Order: sequence, then C-alpha cells, then structure tokens
Amino acid sequence: MSNETLRDNFPLLAEHEGVWEGWYRHFDVDGNQIDAHRSKLVCRLPKDTPDIYHQTNHYTWDNGDTDIRDFKGFAEGNKMIFDNELIKGWAAAVDLDENNRTMMLHWERVGEPDLYLYEMIQVSDCRQYRTRVWQWLKEGRTLKRTLIDEQRTSNDWAGH
Repeated sequence: MSNETLRDNFPLLAEHEGVWEGWYRHFDVDGNQIDAHRSKLVCRLPKDTPDIYHQTNHYTWDNGDTDIRDFKGFAEGNKMIFDNELIKGWAAAVDLDENNRTMMLHWERVGEPDLYLYEMIQVSDCRQYRTRVWQWLKEGRTLKRTLIDEQRTSNDWAGH
C-alpha cells in the first residue's frame, strides 16, 4: 500500500497529521485530578516509509520532568495496528459518525496484565482542535480517566 493509498484508506487519521499541543489531565474514579501535564504530539504519515503512521509524544510537567514516547502503526484492513514495546492495539474511524469526527482506539500496556484502555478522539470540523478521552480499565473495572484537549499548532511536522 503506497502512502497515498494509506491516506485514501484512512482519511480521518490523515487529517490528524501535524503538530498538536495541549494538556493531559488524569482523574481517579472519584473525579479527583491526580496528574496534569503539557503535551506536544507530532503525527505523521512519512513519504519515505509507506504504510506507516508515526506519532511522537512529548510530555512536560510543571516540575521540569519530561517524557518522550514514540509509536508507529501499520494498516491492516480498516484498522491501524500498534504493536511495540509500550502498547499493543488498534485505531479506527467510527463509520457510524456521519459527521466524520470520531476515532476509537483500544490498547493494552505491555507488561501490565489485565490493564487496557479505550480512547475516543473527537476532531473539530475545522480540524484545528481535538479532544480525547481515555478510559483505563483493570480487570474490567474503571481505574481512572484521562481528558486531553489539543490544538493543532502546525500542519508541518517535518520541522519538529
């Protein structure tokens, strides 16, 4: 599958290409905020690696701590598959959304038995804002939730 075909087969995912900046806020099951940090995500469909979605997440806390996580996905049917040392899972557009705004993800953290997440991503009609919700479950019970608010700061990911 060429990169153009990947864009054709995953048009909503392709519209997320660029640089997104915002906040991650984590809450326990009682609704208490347990963490908050800034984020910059670089989302790309590189022309030199056909069939690959590549995302690099940069996290920054107010105390100066930082973390960088890198994820690559590949096309399999109507899903993007993620399988690396951090997560295993999939992402797909929600075909039932007649407004073409919604993606769903399911993933498991490697090395954390019985922990899995469902993520819903909503992108604005102008494609410059998005909101995401993570539902963390362990052994089928809610562990915590993450709320993410982001704004696209650049369509050009190459400079980041």
